[in-house]
Amino acid sequence: RHYTTHPEDLWDAITNPHRIVRWFLPITGDLKQNGHYKFEGHAGGKIIDCVAPKKMELTWEYGDNVSWIRINLQAEGDGTRLTLEHLMPKDAQAEDHWKSYGPGATGVGWELAFLALDYHLSNNATIDPEENEAWLVSDRGKQFVRECAKQWGEAHIASGEASDTALTMAQMTAKFYTGE
Repeated sequence: RHYTTHPEDLWDAITNPHRIVRWFLPITGDLKQNGHYKFEGHAGGKIIDCVAPKKMELTWEYGDNVSWIRINLQAEGDGTRLTLEHLMPKDAQAEDHWKSYGPGATGVGWELAFLALDYHLSNNATIDPEENEAWLVSDRGKQFVRECAKQWGEAHIASGEASDTALTMAQMTAKFYTGE
């Protein structure tokens, strides 16, 4: 994603616990290289590599599943490009999840986080959790989720998956996120 802010500001928004809580979730831990973090009610992990304001690598531990996140920031034009790679293990649990939802299961979650980050950066705003929940169940929020899931399905097709399989996975992902 491209954000119209400088790398230092974007870095601060994604690493400063006082700002993270304004667009994502409360976070605790030793937020430095080799430290551990935990998002309230969500994932946690270990910070493997951290070079401000350019890159970080961390584990993403949710339930019994451990995956890896790589984030790179690069000045670009009038702002900064954030590139995120989420590397998933290839084990039985991950395979079962993949067969149901495909890449959109994780992708839609990141899309929602990127939308919130953009809102925070563009408006210097704090997202009210209750308002966010209300938006997610609104017609507009559900349409956003459906469109994201559809685009992840199309990307899945472009990567070689059969059209009907990818679109079914995308529909399952949309239903999961919208509660339908």
